[in-house]
Formats: sequence, structure tokens, C-alpha cells
Amino acid sequence: MDVKEIRKHFPILDQKVNGHPLVYLDSAATSQKPVQVIEAINDYYRGYNSNVHRGVHTLGTRATDGYEGAREKVRKFINASSTQEIIFTRGTTTAINTVAASYGRANLSEGDEIVITHMEHHSNIIPWQQLAKETGAVLKYVPLQEDGTITLEDVKETVTDQTKIVSIMMVSNVLGTMNPIKEITKIAHDHGAVMVVDGAQAAPHMKIDVEDLDCDFFAFSGHKMVGPTGIGVLYGKKKHLKKMEPIEFGGEMIDFVGLQESTWKELPWKFEGGTPIIAGAIGLGAAIDFLEEIGLDKIEAYEHKLAAYALDKMSEVEGMTIYGPKDPGQRAGLVTFNIDDVHPHDVATVLDAEGIAVRAGHHCAQPLMKWLDVSATARASFYLYNTEEDIDKLVEGLVKTKEFFSDVF
Repeated sequence: MDVKEIRKHFPILDQKVNGHPLVYLDSAATSQKPVQVIEAINDYYRGYNSNVHRGVHTLGTRATDGYEGAREKVRKFINASSTQEIIFTRGTTTAINTVAASYGRANLSEGDEIVITHMEHHSNIIPWQQLAKETGAVLKYVPLQEDGTITLEDVKETVTDQTKIVSIMMVSNVLGTMNPIKEITKIAHDHGAVMVVDGAQAAPHMKIDVEDLDCDFFAFSGHKMVGPTGIGVLYGKKKHLKKMEPIEFGGEMIDFVGLQESTWKELPWKFEGGTPIIAGAIGLGAAIDFLEEIGLDKIEAYEHKLAAYALDKMSEVEGMTIYGPKDPGQRAGLVTFNIDDVHPHDVATVLDAEGIAVRAGHHCAQPLMKWLDVSATARASFYLYNTEEDIDKLVEGLVKTKEFFSDVF
């Protein structure tokens, strides 16, 4: 990977923040966008802005081709068997909520079990909490090991014949833990449960093959993979989606409407009520083109290298606590940390003064913060446009942060 050439495609990186060259280390929250994605969205609005599916005029046809063409790009990107299994949503949150509200309500009853982990993002906790309250199901958690990983032995002990849904993130947005989804899926299926995968932190960084994983549902967002905000994907096996009822009604998902009864379009459109996210889908398609031209395998290998470099350099800072697996081969390209006696918000504020953007807070993972016995952490997350020099600047900024607060106190 020629990272210097890759960076040229991201105009936002060529600026100064607080008098310093921008060092953007917050891609786990949202990634930056290359000119190819920006131009694809601009071209749609400037050249063929129109609604899709309904019109027979030229602009409508071009918009429909762009929208449905993006669906085919997504299908290939995750190796789904059919575009009928690709549903456009507003993001990972909407995708998981769709599974909980549609599949969950229809298939769970009192005493059934839903299994998740303590490391989950709130978007993969709250929908299941609500479903458990509505149905009388039991929400169970696979315990975490001391290093923030889970073992297959603990999964086997937690999942039972009463388990109907297992929902686990593929990569932790806090710990960087890479979970063995394929093996967990087999355990779930052995007990007759379906497997839901939160792929928000995985799809941007590694090659995804849903056929190989054999998961029943897979959710991810465009904005974390150099695409636009407001667009995401729910993959679902056709056998499930065919039986599921839509949760939004009207507009694009309608087949026939009578005075008392209505029918829905076939897959995938029955789950895409209203005017769809046309520009977002087109932008997502351009993002997939960009990532695949570089190669997901190359991106994953490069980010492991960055993570290893960051772990090594950041560990040299005195008073630093780093969370998650110590083996860089077991974690994705992010490092979550705290500095003794310095609040993570203060860390982020001092780093921002140096032009370095990191995330601070609970990262939408409050149960995990409680498990870690902290109120908040700071997080530096890397992507294909970051360099070892970015990490060097981060470490310099962390040393300055320690020195600043040592002088204050």
C-alpha cells in the first residue's frame, strides 16, 4: 500500500487544526471520505437526481440503475448469494433494530434466550433488552476474559437449547478484540439459534464473506468505510427475510393497497419503505469501489502493522493503561487507553490543541466501561490513510499531556 498516494484522495486531511497538521485518529467513530465518494454523490445531485423505481423517464432510470447497482456492489463485497439478501438501512443501528423488531418479535416467547457479550455497542444491547421486555425472553451475557476476549468454551456454556438469538460484534469498537464469529455461529446453529453479527467495525477493515461465516444476519454502516453517513446494510439469509414482516410501511415497499388490506413488494424492497437513501447508496457503492481497488487484505495487514506499532510506542509512556488484547494479531487497528490521574476528556482536549483527533468517553459501551471499572477511556483508531508518523505525533502529544497535568497538580 502506498499510503502517501492514498492520502491524496482525502482532501480533509490536508489542513491544519489549531495551527498543527491534522492527525485524524477517530475512524472508528467515522471515517474520512475520498474524492471519489464525494464526486459520486455530487454527480448524482447535479446530473441525475430523481426518485427510483417508479419513474420511466431518463433521470429516474439512471437513478434506479445507480441505486440498484450499489446493491449489487454490496452483494459482491460481502459475498452474499443474492441482492434479495441486501437491505439498505440508515446504518448498523437500524439494521439490528430491524432484526430485533421483525424476526425477534415473531420468533421469541417467554423463557427463550438471547445471548450477547459485555463488549457490545449499545446498538447491539438495547434492541435485545427491549425485545426481552416485550416477549419475556432472557438476556444472557458471555463472560469476558481478563484481556477482553471471549472463549469458545464460555460461548458453549452460555448458549443452550433455549437460546433463539446470538448477537455479537465481529470487532470491538473499544477493545479491538476480533471475535471468532464463524465458530460462534456454528455453536449457535448447533442449538437451533440464529446468529446476528454487528459488523460495523469489521466491514471497513477486512474481507467479509457471509457465506463462509454462515451467519444469519450481518449489519454494517457506510460512514465507517469511507462512505457517506446515513446509509447502512442489513444482510439476511433469504429464508429468514422471506418470513419476516416489514417494520416500516408506505411508499417504496408497497405492492397493492386496498381499503382494508395491503400487500408488500418482494425482497429486498419490502424492508425499504419510503423514498430510499439514493445518494447514500450511490456513495456507498463508490466507497466499495475505492476499498476494493486497494484491497481489503492489504488494508487489514497494514492496520495490524499500525496497531502493533502503536501498542509498542504507547506502552513506553509512563502511567499508560491500554485495554484489550496485548497481542496485535488478536486486535484490530485501534488502541483504547487511559493515563493515570488524567481524565480522558482532558487527554482529548490537550491532543486536540496539537491537531490530534481522538475519541474520549464511554464509546457507546457503558456496560463494558463498568466491566473495565472506569467511567470513560480515550481511543485512537486507525485506517488506511494513517501512518506511523501519526502515531509518533500521538505519543508526543500524550507525553505533553502528562507533563502538562503534572505541572498543574
